[in-house]
Amino acid sequence: MNDLRFRRAEEADLATLVRLRDDAAHWMLARGITGQWQPGQLDEDHFRGAMAAGGEVWLAEAGGRPAGAWELWWEDEDAWGPQPPVAGYVHRLMVDRGNARPGTGRLLLHAAERRIAATGRTLVRLDCLAGNARLTSYYLDAGYRIVGHKAGKPQPGGAPKSFTLLEKPCGPGPEAQRPRP
Repeated sequence: MNDLRFRRAEEADLATLVRLRDDAAHWMLARGITGQWQPGQLDEDHFRGAMAAGGEVWLAEAGGRPAGAWELWWEDEDAWGPQPPVAGYVHRLMVDRGNARPGTGRLLLHAAERRIAATGRTLVRLDCLAGNARLTSYYLDAGYRIVGHKAGKPQPGGAPKSFTLLEKPCGPGPEAQRPRP
């Protein structure tokens, strides 16, 4: 997947981000994964707000077409409570199943990990719906470990839910660099 490129999302990418999120939600539902995401749950304002609030939204492209995206936050008090600035928080990891090759999700996750390490932070944190065994297993296979649970985490456009909290160490090193533009 040598042609996979990463860049920060812009205002012009908002419709693409919504489509990626909705397509991922449809994919989950078609496989019996319920409760994690619902189509139509997030709109352009969500992603615009994530960018305006100091978070980063990244877009991956293959052959000039969207292959996936993710949000990167520098704090997540709703899930993790007040924390020292030692981690980056990955949210909404999404893959375009119609354009991306197998393994793209893991490449997106590695790019997010490199971005966090490039800032000098030492941990990558994420969460997934408690009871989503398939997604929990995916993250465990990627080197994350379960470090806790959060009940009643607020959700955009929905009722609070319970989540499994996972983290993985990262750090500056020769391979720790920003996703390339």
